[in-house]
Amino acid sequence: MRERISRRDFLKVAGAGLAAGAVLTGCGPDSRYIKRTPYIHMPEYTYNGLSTYYATTCRECPAGCGLVVRTMQGRALKVEGNPFNPVNLGKTCSRGQASVQGLYNPDRLQQPFKQSRGGSNRQVMTWDEAVATVKTALTVSQPDEIAFLLGLTSDHLADLISEITSALGAPSPYRYGAFAMFEGRTTLAKAAEQLFGTAAIPYFDIGNADYVFSFGANFLGTYLSPVAYGREYAKFRKGNSTGQRGTLIQFESRLSQTAANADIWVPVIPGTEGLAALGLGRAVAENQGGTIPAAYQSIDLPKISQSTGVDQDTYQTLAKLFTEAKHPLAIPGEAALSVSNGFEAGQAILALNLLADNAGKPSGIFFTPAAVQAAGSSLPNTLQDIIGLVEAIKAGKIKTLFIHGVNPFFEFPDLLGFAQVAQKVTQIISFASFPDETALQADYVFPDHTGLESWGYQRTVTGADRASISGAQPVVVPFTNTKATADVLLAAVQAAGGNLAQTVPYKDVVEFIQHAIQDLLNQDGFYNAPDMTTFWAQWQQYGGWWAANPGLIPPNTAGSLVQTIRASEAQYDSGGGLYLFPFMNSPLSDGSSVNKPWLQETPDPTTTVMWNTWVEIHPDTADKLGVKDDDIVRIVSPYGEIEAAVYRYPAIRPDTVAIPFGQGHTAFGRYAEGRGANLSKLFGTRINAAGDLAVHGVYVKLEKTGKRHYLARMESRIGVYGKFQV
Repeated sequence: MRERISRRDFLKVAGAGLAAGAVLTGCGPDSRYIKRTPYIHMPEYTYNGLSTYYATTCRECPAGCGLVVRTMQGRALKVEGNPFNPVNLGKTCSRGQASVQGLYNPDRLQQPFKQSRGGSNRQVMTWDEAVATVKTALTVSQPDEIAFLLGLTSDHLADLISEITSALGAPSPYRYGAFAMFEGRTTLAKAAEQLFGTAAIPYFDIGNADYVFSFGANFLGTYLSPVAYGREYAKFRKGNSTGQRGTLIQFESRLSQTAANADIWVPVIPGTEGLAALGLGRAVAENQGGTIPAAYQSIDLPKISQSTGVDQDTYQTLAKLFTEAKHPLAIPGEAALSVSNGFEAGQAILALNLLADNAGKPSGIFFTPAAVQAAGSSLPNTLQDIIGLVEAIKAGKIKTLFIHGVNPFFEFPDLLGFAQVAQKVTQIISFASFPDETALQADYVFPDHTGLESWGYQRTVTGADRASISGAQPVVVPFTNTKATADVLLAAVQAAGGNLAQTVPYKDVVEFIQHAIQDLLNQDGFYNAPDMTTFWAQWQQYGGWWAANPGLIPPNTAGSLVQTIRASEAQYDSGGGLYLFPFMNSPLSDGSSVNKPWLQETPDPTTTVMWNTWVEIHPDTADKLGVKDDDIVRIVSPYGEIEAAVYRYPAIRPDTVAIPFGQGHTAFGRYAEGRGANLSKLFGTRINAAGDLAVHGVYVKLEKTGKRHYLARMESRIGVYGKFQV
């Protein structure tokens, strides 16, 4: 059971933690040495027929939901939400439930190895050799020749690497991924900075609103913190705070999971969500009487109506609802932000909350305070930053590229050319847990533990009503020969010695985490402790730390409506006559979960399709093209083409086609490979004023192929049309 802890010491430490709650988590400063082993190596604290529960953090998206994992005889059996964590309060989404299938995935990478790019000539290495390779990469290359490219779900690792790069004098790590690409997170934060002076993602108090005006925000599906906002939506519908059932109005070009739950769906022309917000704001300002704020004085409602495809009577009706509402709330979403005019759209939508005078009030907008400050920026990098990295690689300036938690060979737009310029990097070191496209193109692969085997933490940037940070700990012993990436880097740093080892002195990831959260001892938390030993026991007991009381920060609204908000038109790259509406659906999200069969088998909430890529086409448009359900069509953009099966979808504009992201992997294991198409082949590289990719930025055309492929779906073959489609 142990390496450095006696049974008596373990029971003493565990006993101290049990007083704090019902979740046994292997508490104590030496808990890192406890072996959570399967039945064949039965630890003395495990009993036949009895479950042990561990609190940890979900790594399936950046939201930071808390989990409680039931284990028996050293095996993880079931995942549920942590009822104490303020982000999800005991709830989980389908991705959280399926996280055990990442742990037990049969295609996991099981040991470090060296290979030729493309995955051939694989040579197994020891971890000592892997550490030596990382040490050489950190010390032989010049600091500006080293680059780290990270994902969004391991804040502790990003903080550690920020310390390492700072000590080396190397560039700060890049953090990027499809989540940030679709959500327009940085665009939203910069729009908030323009209006309120704070570059952070707002918290939207949906639960206390009576009317919610959502502009392309699929907050019940994949947007920002869907479990948290799903909880708040339930309160909103019950009218817990207002005494009446809340009303949802959704501006969106296709009927998303959130739009399907709305009372009013307004199918605006793609890319005009910001214009719609300005038009609504103008009508609201007129209804309120008095002087029209400067932000709306130049708004021409008839022109807005023509641009958005929404008639003026609808704006007047919705403005009346907004004006008469006691607690209205406006939310900018991914469809509004990830376009060329997304920065202006974000401002226009956020500004509606100023007309409602809800900033810093119940049902309004706030900012979530940080429990632990980030070593670098807490926002993802923009595509503009990634373009800068690609240009540096192209110029031969990057000799070593470390990659963790992101799959750029799959997620980045093909037009960016990352796969081609990566050939100029002398060595690529991947820490992937699974054989994804990037791992195959790396020179070295040093596989990290999966999330349920790992220590770490994740900050809460939105979704909680107080400062909070979710803690992660192993719920089982790693059962393959993997190693925590943080421990690999720290071992390499100590092997390098000198100033680097002195500046980054931690012996392992647990010591680093304890150092990072040291300041929490002096704050008024959900629990308090006089020293790190006791605090660490409770940290594991509850799965993180959060403030004792709500403490949202009201935004500074002084002069916000005095500035002019531009009503610019979104720009689309021409390639046909149909708007392309890419989206993440809730089971597969950004494509990092498609190697889990439970999620592949989970029906899409609106179409019920599983296991494949489909293209949603309005029946009138499909009739003009002469295509039926399950016909395969070729979707052609100015930059590439893919093929997908048709799904005739009446809840979409006739001038728009929608395709989910996430399938189309050429690697990533048996459950992911060879299914559907990779949507990134259709994307351009147009960026908005905040530097984010305009995901919604191309026109496409459809071509018949003469082929058919029957989509697996829960919906009957009769479907919503009342007759069998042949």
